[in-house]
Amino acid sequence: MSTTKRVRTAILISGRGSNMVALIEAAKAADFPAEIVLVAANLPDAGGLERAAAAGIATASVDHRPFGKDREAFERALDAELQAHQIELVVLAGFMRVLTPWFVTRWQGRLINIHPSLLPDFRGTHTHARALEAGVAEHGCTVHFVVPELDAGPTILQAKVPVLPGDDEASLSARVLEQEHRIYPQALALVASGAVRLEDGTAVGA
Repeated sequence: MSTTKRVRTAILISGRGSNMVALIEAAKAADFPAEIVLVAANLPDAGGLERAAAAGIATASVDHRPFGKDREAFERALDAELQAHQIELVVLAGFMRVLTPWFVTRWQGRLINIHPSLLPDFRGTHTHARALEAGVAEHGCTVHFVVPELDAGPTILQAKVPVLPGDDEASLSARVLEQEHRIYPQALALVASGAVRLEDGTAVGA
């Protein structure tokens, strides 16, 4: 039995949390270097909250809507939840809020995200439709450190999938999602163990 201290990790979600489930499953292993101790959502009805609670993980809801356009005030409330649970590492898993430089800087090197494209291609939204429209032969997903510029952080891991004849958004999305579930736990383990770290804007060890 490992006596190594596991890194206290929070997952931030906005919806059903399919990547969250993959991370929770991976973290059940005794030798996994991250412990999922909190799942927080910006929407009280996010389906992933129930799934996390069913797995015995603490949950929190910090609704962004009462804060209006004051994004930093929302993030300070969210950060208070993270501090209350002594969180050391934050994982974004379908968290549909663009974070301010205040939050990103506060969690620099301890904040990771997964994006459904092979960054730097197709930053932003609707990545599968844009990949199909562009006629690319390969598509995929990227786990990266979060920096203030959207989807621009250093890459930790990527996975590629072929774009097949007859693909539509649904089929391509499903193929990419399968890879997301595979590499996100791997990337979290790399960061939590210290095998990969953010240093001078570069993912060292990746």
